[in-house]
Amino acid sequence: MSAGSTRPLRADARRNRELVLEAARELFGTDGLSVPIDEIAARAGVGAGTVHRHFPTKESLVAAVVVSRMDQLVEEARALAGTDDPGAAVLHMITRMLDEGADSAPLKAALAGTDFDIRTAAPDVASNLREAIATLLVNGQKAGVVRSDIDVEDLMALVAGAFTALQHAQADSDPGRGARITDVLFDGLRTKA
Repeated sequence: MSAGSTRPLRADARRNRELVLEAARELFGTDGLSVPIDEIAARAGVGAGTVHRHFPTKESLVAAVVVSRMDQLVEEARALAGTDDPGAAVLHMITRMLDEGADSAPLKAALAGTDFDIRTAAPDVASNLREAIATLLVNGQKAGVVRSDIDVEDLMALVAGAFTALQHAQADSDPGRGARITDVLFDGLRTKA
């Protein structure tokens, strides 16, 4: 739905909104938050008026980009909750979160100088992600493949720390190092035989 609207969007409006979000994510990531709305509209293949109809302010567009990415993670985590291999589901979701962190690193860097905080901008989305990850964690613990002495807060802190470690190690230019760092994290989460 667009800002201030309670009706579902038409298919073409929904498609345009998604095109704008993707273009904004890419441009914010490469050019920072100062990229003009006209440039985002051109990249999306829509007019500036279309962007403004969906996102009245640049701040609302930035928030929507972040929320959209988090919503995708929530959907993936919820889908994984029903798999037959809860240990693999937890590790897969951690990998997705680390990958998303790397993909979103330029956007996060651009947001670093602002007051934007997903926990206050979209507390329901942050809570949904935490709950979905908690479900995966508990499923893995019940199956006996994930340590029982950690909770979702510990896991989220470990993911944040692993992301920082991967950045520090410049893992994007040394995939072997990145794999070793991730393996150490995974080994620490598994129950010991």
